[in-house]
Formats: sequence, C-alpha cells, structure tokens
Amino acid sequence: MSGLIPTQMQMTPGQVVVVGRQFTEAYPVTTVITKKAFSLGNGEFNVTDINGNLIFSVERYFFSTAARHVLNDASGIPLVTLRRKIFSAHRRWQVFKGDSTDSKDLIFNVVRFSRFQYKTNLNVFLASNTDENVPDFLVKGEHRDASCTVYLGNSSAVIAQMQKQRSLKNLLLHKDTYGVTVNPGVDGAFIAALIVVLREITNVHSSAAVA
Repeated sequence: MSGLIPTQMQMTPGQVVVVGRQFTEAYPVTTVITKKAFSLGNGEFNVTDINGNLIFSVERYFFSTAARHVLNDASGIPLVTLRRKIFSAHRRWQVFKGDSTDSKDLIFNVVRFSRFQYKTNLNVFLASNTDENVPDFLVKGEHRDASCTVYLGNSSAVIAQMQKQRSLKNLLLHKDTYGVTVNPGVDGAFIAALIVVLREITNVHSSAAVA
C-alpha cells in the first residue's frame, strides 16, 4: 500500500493527487460525510457514496498525547494519519502515510491562518513545501452554514466543496451530515482528510468561544 501513496502532490493535466491516484475519478463525485455526535472508537466519521456504500472511515484515538485520527479505506486499511501538533500556536495539523506519525512519512501540513468569528481558513502545505511561503491549497470555511471550499494553491480554482445537510432525521439521531462534491481528477481521500481536520479545528475554536 505504501507504494500507492506519494510523498508529494502529483500533478498532471486535470489531476490533483496527494494520497493516491486510485481515489480520483474522471467525473465529479458526490459523497456524504457523517459524524455521530456521540461516538467512541471506530466509525467516528464515515464517508459514503450517494447510495450509502462505504468509501472511507475515520477512527479517533482518545488516549494519545495529541488528537489523532486515522483515515481508512472501505476494507479498514489505514491510508493516512491526522495528528494535531502539540504546542502549536497556529493550530497546525500534520498528515502522514498510513498509520505512521514519523516525520519521514509526512505528506502535508494544515495550518489555520485566520480566526474570524464566522470563518475558518486553512493553508495546506505539502511536505516538500518547507518554506511555507505560498500554500499548495486553501480551505475557506464558513461557520454560519457549515460549508467550505477547497482551492488549488493561492488561486480561485475550486477543486472541492462541502455543505452541511440539515434535516430533522439528522437532528434526532444526533448526526452531523455533509454533502461533498469532488471535482474530476481530484484525490477524494485527500479532500476527506482536509474536511476532518477542518471539522476538528472548527470544534476547538467553537468550544473556546463558548468558554
């Protein structure tokens, strides 16, 4: 599996690959990300297609020195590990290959760069972008409607979008559900990892605001 996961972004015309080329499609892909409000162990987040078939799942480890999540494929194989870097003034998250947290397996960093009341904006830097002067991707989130847009580099080129799905059923079941559209040729596992990080950073910021 490690041979399928690159150490840096692979760019070909019409493709953005960060985790693996096998997670891209030649057409727009709509997925559903569901998070239960009260969940322990496996299945904190599930990513399914529009027919309910599992694509990815996210496992959270509670007993760790820093928040850590593992994004698995549908068969339970770890694809990437997401870890909040402790003592980070900029709310930095690091994403590694498989279930590793070794620096040599780092794929990308996610850093919050704005702290407005109704927005969470993130810079995404690939591991090869060590000076971090210009982001490789931008994530712009809106707290008000729980939406976000992912851009390629510091540009207006959209590669994915997310919108919260509000329904009485979700409210009664204590679930947060998001509809995600991933553009053709864009790595769906990468987008899923970004949205999990955004969700975690937004939760921390919201809790701090309430406190």
